[in-house]
Amino acid sequence: MAGSNILSDKAIRAALKAAVDAGMARKISDGEGLHLEARPTGAGWWRLRYRFGGKEVMLSLGTYPEVGLALARQRRADARELIAAGTDPSAGLPRWRDADRPGRCHEAQQGGQGQRAGPHRPAGIAGG
Repeated sequence: MAGSNILSDKAIRAALKAAVDAGMARKISDGEGLHLEARPTGAGWWRLRYRFGGKEVMLSLGTYPEVGLALARQRRADARELIAAGTDPSAGLPRWRDADRPGRCHEAQQGGQGQRAGPHRPAGIAGG
């Protein structure tokens, strides 16, 4: 099995700078499915890749630096616990997303109007 917890804040900052300098996105792995997508804009997106129900799924865990390395690792651990229990962690995505955005509430975003909520939205609800 590949190692985990191999990233450092210094490596993250270097990858973000390299992505900006190169004008191309880069991925740097922390192990166990967690990686940071460094964008050419200087933004970093934490992603978790896992398998559920026989399919590969990618889950966004937040943006760097709002979600630091320690919090991303904790979210990875939480998601892996849910997977082990037979629950798809993407069902908990709004909880994570809204915790990073003060003043935002998932229920208010939904508004009962069938707005697009991401890959975890129930079948039959039109995206908008």
